[in-house]
Amino acid sequence: MLTETAYEDPRLSFWLRVREFAVPPSMIETAGLRRRVGDWAGACAAAHIDVDLDLRSMARTHGRELTARIRDDLRHLAPDLLRWHLPRIAPDGLLRPGLTVALARYEPATEGGSPVHLVVRTPPAWADAGQRISLALWDGSASAAADCPHPHARPSPRYRLDLHRHLWDARRTDELRLRSGAERPPLDGRPEEDPDPLGLVPPGRRCAVDRWAAEAGILLRAEGRRTGGVRVRLGGGHRLVLDLAADAAGDGPPVLRIAAAPTVRGASALPVLPDAATWVLPDLELMRAGLIEPDRLHPLVAAALVPGWSPSDPSRVPDRAGQPRLVECRGALHRIGLVDGRLSALDHDPDEIRREELLAALAGAPLPCLRAIDEAHRRPDCLTDVRERLDHGDFSGALAVVEGLLGPDAVLRSGSLRDALEAAALRRITYGLFRAGLAGPGPGRINPGRPRPHDRRPRRRHATAR
Repeated sequence: MLTETAYEDPRLSFWLRVREFAVPPSMIETAGLRRRVGDWAGACAAAHIDVDLDLRSMARTHGRELTARIRDDLRHLAPDLLRWHLPRIAPDGLLRPGLTVALARYEPATEGGSPVHLVVRTPPAWADAGQRISLALWDGSASAAADCPHPHARPSPRYRLDLHRHLWDARRTDELRLRSGAERPPLDGRPEEDPDPLGLVPPGRRCAVDRWAAEAGILLRAEGRRTGGVRVRLGGGHRLVLDLAADAAGDGPPVLRIAAAPTVRGASALPVLPDAATWVLPDLELMRAGLIEPDRLHPLVAAALVPGWSPSDPSRVPDRAGQPRLVECRGALHRIGLVDGRLSALDHDPDEIRREELLAALAGAPLPCLRAIDEAHRRPDCLTDVRERLDHGDFSGALAVVEGLLGPDAVLRSGSLRDALEAAALRRITYGLFRAGLAGPGPGRINPGRPRPHDRRPRRRHATAR
């Protein structure tokens, strides 16, 4: 349950829902097991990532040396951790659609060649059913752009995980504690040396101001510079420019100054501070607010943020699935539970149940136990959680919730639950058409059209999750 603190802060409530449903424990466990035995492709499949690269053809195109470097990175890719850290949008916490994110950059073996990027792509909003993502290479060539059906094939300059490998590379996850600022106490006010003396950061924004100087230095060094200007995008049209200048004494680290973006000439040409470096890590915020325990975080994240942490014994958590539920029926508390794989009234004999079902078919008032069973099939109490799992692509988790409530042999009756499951299945067809290049804008393609009335997610301008 969400605490009072979470209700007071919509952003914390938002991230609690994301952490509960977006990357289910079953995905983390399966992907982790496959990664640890060297099956990187199986780990990607477990994390719902489609692999759009061929290492054999890559060796012919880019050479054996570069292919070996890419293969090494793929073996240490934690796809479930990558999904955990990908940017998300409000209000549902879904992956930011239509995005290409660079995971790694490889310089060409020959002089004058173009760098090669290992990228991950999220589908556009109209094809995001299942929240599947794809893994591919991008070399900036015209043929690569022509063969890619993605609307934004080029890596985004704002979302760069090649500068934050600790968010997907299992070898470097211990860097998260330093890069997230977890070693520093939370800032109740301004730090002693205020990096924002003009107060340009909007109030209420959880900006990682204390990390901006170091992160700007990492960005500039990747661009081949030591000092210079860096743009910061804070959402809502608010922009800043960081000026990383050499220390006046000449013997200290570069000094960070902040100025309003309109006052800086040529600000649009400056590199953008990556989104992962702009904001405070959501997991760190949730832990500091006391809203989440390390056991509910991704294991690699929990191990980095909490030194000495070890996962608790799952056998200590009682399994409540399939236990009878109580219903007030004719002045007494009766039980309904699973019998032979179906939800049944446990405190009524079969003859009584058949008589009551016949009376209900003749427009009579059914027993409260039968009404509760019918309501569970049509509009169960868990319907919100089922929808959340369907929206985030956890179809097996959604079916497990339904089976735990109604039984594996239940036949769904018409109602909200059946509509939600059917809509999820139809949306997966749209994603398949997008992957095949048969749907979307363009001649000879199927137009997905407007969302159906039962589609609960409005198609509007995406709000940032920050």
